[in-house]
Amino acid sequence: MARTKSGFLLAAALIALAGCTKTPPPDVPGPGPDNGTVVDNGGGDTIRPGSAEDFKRSVMSDTVHFAYDQYDLDAQARAILDTQAQWLLRYPSVRVTIEGHCDERGTREYNLALGDRRANAAKNYLAARGVAPGRITTISYGKERPLALSSDEASWAQNRRAVTIVIS
Repeated sequence: MARTKSGFLLAAALIALAGCTKTPPPDVPGPGPDNGTVVDNGGGDTIRPGSAEDFKRSVMSDTVHFAYDQYDLDAQARAILDTQAQWLLRYPSVRVTIEGHCDERGTREYNLALGDRRANAAKNYLAARGVAPGRITTISYGKERPLALSSDEASWAQNRRAVTIVIS
């Protein structure tokens, strides 16, 4: 009798649990490249979500520019950094380095300090948008790594910048 009673209770419990199972939702594709899949960039190459290539493809730009002898962020720079912050928040394990650069005018020491202020202005903005400061390192190259080599205003404007580089 005890065996029959325990068998009955086991059967009743299994039936009760069977009624509680939920049918899984239909397969719904993820929101796009952020679902962890490798995507084709159109040229036959693939881009892994969270990679440096994905960063460059997903944000407005990896570079913000500055006015002469300035390190404050204008509206365009803030808009660019906002897209960078959104991407970085999507990939919380990714670390970046922000490089600060200057044009050729000024002493080496002055430009290293100005490049540092530019890189830190970008870092502080990203941190204010929720990116953990420990994920961001900064470095100043001053005037040592120009993009444009001419000595005119157009070239100088290209060289006054902070560049966000994905390192992991």
